[in-house]
Amino acid sequence: MAYAFENSKGNTYYLHKKDTTLKNGRKQTIYFFAREVKDGSLDRVPEGYEVSESRNGLPVLKKSG
Repeated sequence: MAYAFENSKGNTYYLHKKDTTLKNGRKQTIYFFAREVKDGSLDRVPEGYEVSESRNGLPVLKKSG
């Protein structure tokens, strides 16, 4: 089951992860929220991160600490 976050407006977003390669060849992991469950969905927030809500209601993944 994908991790779901309901914002203050009542919209539900699901956490996803994607591994990508940058132009310089370095690999990077990208975390993002989508309104539908797609490939790469995560069942929990990665360790060291927390979910917060931006001013316009979109969920954002931030490093804890």
